[in-house]
Amino acid sequence: MLRTPRSPCVFFSRSPRLIASKRGFIRMSATIETKNPRIGWESMVIKPPSHPTYDINAVIKLALAEDAGDKGDVTSMATVPGDMEVEAYFLAKEDGVVAGVALAEMIFDEVDQSLKVEWTRKDGDFVHKGMQFGKVYGRAHSIVVAERVALNFMQRMSGIATLTKAMADAAYPAHILETRKTAPGLRLVDKWAVLIGGGKNHRMGLFDMVMIKDNHISVAGGVANAIKSVDQFLKQRNLQMGVEVETRTLDEVKEVLNYAAHEKTSLSRIMLDNMVVPLPNGDVDTSMLKEAVELINGRFETEASGNVTLETVHKIGQSGVTFISSGALTHSVKALDISLKIDMELALQVGRRTKRA
Repeated sequence: MLRTPRSPCVFFSRSPRLIASKRGFIRMSATIETKNPRIGWESMVIKPPSHPTYDINAVIKLALAEDAGDKGDVTSMATVPGDMEVEAYFLAKEDGVVAGVALAEMIFDEVDQSLKVEWTRKDGDFVHKGMQFGKVYGRAHSIVVAERVALNFMQRMSGIATLTKAMADAAYPAHILETRKTAPGLRLVDKWAVLIGGGKNHRMGLFDMVMIKDNHISVAGGVANAIKSVDQFLKQRNLQMGVEVETRTLDEVKEVLNYAAHEKTSLSRIMLDNMVVPLPNGDVDTSMLKEAVELINGRFETEASGNVTLETVHKIGQSGVTFISSGALTHSVKALDISLKIDMELALQVGRRTKRA
């Protein structure tokens, strides 16, 4: 809608405080800076995971640059008066967990610091079809330029958070993890969405945890040899970090336990890979998984991997494993349908006609 004097509303808005650098106050292990000091911690209810080199601002700039190309938004330049101000509303077109609220604020801020963004829902909250859960107001041209990039991030993150929430609830008392099967360049964003959905993060990359997988074991000449090599490497480099080893059979589990019983080791977790066996009727057999958990008997964390779906995760979670990892949380995500509309009356009319609002 076109800007008119605004009446009081119940939106939660950004607050002008916590300034700590020339460019802004938000600075974390994953580099996050904003040029606008009004973007506060309030909208960032769940912080992104840490990463020593990842720069979210650079990701935002790249997304905007690929959209703008070498000429900018030619359609908006042709149709939208430069001085026109409007209000645009975020509309959920299906039920789900919203994520990307804090990231959307960064995007609008990158495009135009004068834009104001307000929310009635925060990251991790549930939205239902037809709900207006936020608005942005200011220069129409700037809003339209930022719209698609903001929505692309929000829709993907919300899809991840929605599936994560469902799987995390079903997996209890086990914790649900994602994997490194993320969109290239969006590793931290995808993993942030998992946290927003109530999951926990697996290793961020190759640098923050030792994870001995099948190919490492094959090259090392066996699971015990692989663990021994890792123990020697960490000692030589004076490194302390989590160590996980993948096992595919009960014999490999026993080999790991035998090594750990006779050697000082940095091993902290045992992955039980593909010990969930699919059955013809669509169910799964978790007897092998349970036997492995009983063998380990709490000496190490355990992680179930393979054949994990929304339909099977509850049964897997009842096996006694500590964690359940699922690549599907990020590699097969279905985006949550969200739109940003200036003419809400017409948007809702069309939404009702297409059963999307």
